[in-house]
Amino acid sequence: MSRMQIGELAEKAGVSHRTIHFYERLGLVSPAERHGTGYRYYDDVSLKRLEKIGALKRLGLSLEEIGEVIDLYFEDATGVKGKRRVLEILEGHLASTRAKIAELKTFEGELEANVSRMRTLIAEASGQSDAA
Repeated sequence: MSRMQIGELAEKAGVSHRTIHFYERLGLVSPAERHGTGYRYYDDVSLKRLEKIGALKRLGLSLEEIGEVIDLYFEDATGVKGKRRVLEILEGHLASTRAKIAELKTFEGELEANVSRMRTLIAEASGQSDAA
């Protein structure tokens, strides 16, 4: 198990120091050890967690959702528990997205009807004012 300070971890994970500190505050990552001097030392598990967080973010999970699943990946060597929970979350996102699309299609139809109605009203008003 290698031991690294935050700068090395940040470089290997491709994130900033601030991101690591932020993830620590959220409980997503924690140092393997701390010294009285204030130095934090991280290990390979910390790096793997940061890599998993990045992968989960790319799937569209929020940090809150990542907090729900991240430990599952490290409790179960197969990762199946984490993957099942991610699948549930993604299916929820898909259902929500489909519902929003349906709402937008309804709204689009209403807008088209309103545009048509306004065009008719303008045409009628223009025809009446031309005759007067």
